[in-house]
Amino acid sequence: MTTEQNSPDLTHAALATRAIHAGQEPDPTTGAVITPIYMTSTFKQDGVGGLRHGYDYSRSVNPTRDSFDAQLAAIEGARYALAFSSGLAAIDVLLRSSILPGQRILLGNDVYGGTYRLLSKVFVPWGVGLDVVDMTDLKAVTAALESRSYAYVWVETPSNPLLGITDIAATAEVAHRTGAKVVVDNTFASPVLQHPLEEGADAVAYSTTKYIGGHSDVVGGAVVLNDEELRDKVAFLQNAAGAVPSPFDSWLDIRGLKTLELRVHRHSENAMKVAEWLAERPEVEHVWYPGLETHPGHDVAARQMHGGFGGMVSVQLKAGEKAAKAFAGATRIFTLAESLGGVESLIEHPAAMTHSSVAGTTLAVPANLVRLSVGVEGVDDLIADLDQAFNAIRGI
Repeated sequence: MTTEQNSPDLTHAALATRAIHAGQEPDPTTGAVITPIYMTSTFKQDGVGGLRHGYDYSRSVNPTRDSFDAQLAAIEGARYALAFSSGLAAIDVLLRSSILPGQRILLGNDVYGGTYRLLSKVFVPWGVGLDVVDMTDLKAVTAALESRSYAYVWVETPSNPLLGITDIAATAEVAHRTGAKVVVDNTFASPVLQHPLEEGADAVAYSTTKYIGGHSDVVGGAVVLNDEELRDKVAFLQNAAGAVPSPFDSWLDIRGLKTLELRVHRHSENAMKVAEWLAERPEVEHVWYPGLETHPGHDVAARQMHGGFGGMVSVQLKAGEKAAKAFAGATRIFTLAESLGGVESLIEHPAAMTHSSVAGTTLAVPANLVRLSVGVEGVDDLIADLDQAFNAIRGI
């Protein structure tokens, strides 16, 4: 009996089942259960143009990358997924393949600094217009969309680093009415907690470096979508520009996806407890976490996120910037480092680190803000670490 005849029907399977089995057929030659790492740049042809299963050159196609693409698309419930060498490469190719000089992008006023840097320093000089709006304010978004024409509305929800929540369905409805496409950077939520395509988004972008990879050992990105024409444009530029992950990076993302649901639920549980604890601290000015009922976007998050609110928590300290920097450097279990979404807990000062590129703009983040990527360690240990860090900076 062939492998195809033994393939499970995953049409109605649970997310965890799809994550483990979609695109993961045992190797037909050896029966290896885990997808091999096809560390090859090129493939033997059986005569000129006689490609074996369509493989010719690994910039264009690679079996390990194909397995990850199929796996991610299945988890997202999408027709297509394309893997990239980084999250920013994914954003760049998606937009460059489908936008022209003279068109415009509407961007949220709280997004990853690298996204703003790419759009403002690369796309704007290329002739693409860029406007910024509070994406959590539907009236402001509607007014912007009705005032001029946009090719794309770029949404992060939850946003980075203030954890703002955008109503994807409502935003997509308004955007489509005016002819704009909606892209959702779903990195913070992951495909476990949120499915933007089901809410009306046209495409989803990921930094797979974060929760999808999940172990701080890979840099990657992905675009997920249902539209075949847009998929073909993205795939063409992906190949033409060569913005692809290595087979080993693809394999690491495959491994990460298989445990994604387990990890994200633990991240979310820990983050909720940390956020609730921080909210009671006298040193804290404000806690940004959509799981808290005090969060302005809590009701929307509760409706469009399923199974948790993610592992990211941001906190503003009453004592200001100096205290925030000292606090970020005083933890022992939380590691002072950029990035997020790994099994280990990280802490950073966004204004001086991940979001330094937006200093002096309308996207500048509060100087007293500290961002936590809450890992999957014992939550009591994490809280104890934050407690000793507060004690260490007392008097600053």
